[in-house]
Amino acid sequence: MPDRLSALDASFLYLEGAATPMHVGGVAIFERPRGGFGYGQVLDLVGQRLGYLPRYRERVLAVPGHLARPVWVDDVDFDLNYHVRRSALPAPGTDEQLFELVARLMARPLDHERPLWEVYFVEGLSDNRVALVTKTHQAMVDGVGTVELGQLILNASPQRCEPHEDTWVARCPPSTTQLVLDAVSETVQRPGELVENVRTVVGDAAATATKLTDTIGGLAATLGTVIRPAPAGPLNKHVSGGRVFAVVNTRLDDYRKVRSEHGGTVNDIVLAAVTGALREWLLSRGESVASTTTLRALVPMAVLDPETIEFSRTGLVNNQVEARLVDLPVGEPNPVLRLQHITHAMRVYTDSRRSVAARAMLMVSGFAPATIRSLAARAAGSFSGRIFNLVITNSPGPQLPLYAGQARMTEMYPVIPLARNQALAIGVTSYHGGVYFGLNGDRKAVSDVGYLAAMIEQSLAELNGAGW
Repeated sequence: MPDRLSALDASFLYLEGAATPMHVGGVAIFERPRGGFGYGQVLDLVGQRLGYLPRYRERVLAVPGHLARPVWVDDVDFDLNYHVRRSALPAPGTDEQLFELVARLMARPLDHERPLWEVYFVEGLSDNRVALVTKTHQAMVDGVGTVELGQLILNASPQRCEPHEDTWVARCPPSTTQLVLDAVSETVQRPGELVENVRTVVGDAAATATKLTDTIGGLAATLGTVIRPAPAGPLNKHVSGGRVFAVVNTRLDDYRKVRSEHGGTVNDIVLAAVTGALREWLLSRGESVASTTTLRALVPMAVLDPETIEFSRTGLVNNQVEARLVDLPVGEPNPVLRLQHITHAMRVYTDSRRSVAARAMLMVSGFAPATIRSLAARAAGSFSGRIFNLVITNSPGPQLPLYAGQARMTEMYPVIPLARNQALAIGVTSYHGGVYFGLNGDRKAVSDVGYLAAMIEQSLAELNGAGW
């Protein structure tokens, strides 16, 4: 019997619209080595790793009459060249041109008739650099059976990209009759699912996704916040089909300096820097900002069950991601007091039974944050947009250099998808001494996302004692 999508995975397909594609992405920038690093090598590298990711050669097949959730089947027409694409900027391409390309790529939904992922190899960057832009649908990355592609194409040491001979043979998909028989068999065992499947597809997907929130976990600690709607503001707007993307490149040492002076965790300081930036951004737009004004952030974080003893690649992807709701004090003018407010709010979570598994993630080989941020996006996508204003994910990463083939990665920026009526999502990843922000915004509602990105750097400088 084919592998059926879980209720949560299916909800991401049902909730997806032309203006709200449900894929998570990443932008990795590399130094091109002397021996070169071209499209053919990227094809070989990805092809070698697909054996570890069977889901990446499977597509979604709907069940007639929506009698059951869709199933995963082998793509008999799988074409690696379709999924790994070549692109180029007019040399010497600037970072701004790259991120404009990223915004356009991320705005396009993935083709549901094919496996739900794409990789773009971008040439033409200045200073002999290249970039890999990844897109992976949230229905695919469950952290248990399937991880994000970016986790497996990177290594802790340079490796040659050997030519890859693909011996994979697709299995024939089930017939329509078999799909119906399997669905009927399951319905007999669980009759309530038939009603749920049909009602979800015909337009009640939002209610279904809300019911599925508990599968992500973490609601108990935030129940008091969940029952209150998020503050009104310019971030909860109807999302258009266009995107803007901006980045921030900061150094981990700057956060450590703030921590040694004022306390808190690195994650607290990240949230405080974003809070200060949002304050300046709101003021620049002429928004009313009183001393009590807040914006609510949904902050999905990896957590570790206290029963877990060992860490491994498998153990990591079985870790859970819990979504925490944090009211950001954008009305507070003093940067240190903003940090103290956030530290106090986050202490509720860090003192609970399950702790953030940041240190554990650093111990695991491979680029684990790629999968963790995908799980974080899934957590955010299963919440009602009425209870938060924006999403902020923070995925700690390794502090040693990583390589795709023989090309060393120098920068890594997450791209978190936008939900309906959510105009801004911020992804954060630390890597090799840097802390990298990726700001994904709606092109109409947050066209000035570049200003917000610049304000994050300024806000961090304030926390380090500059200008106040």
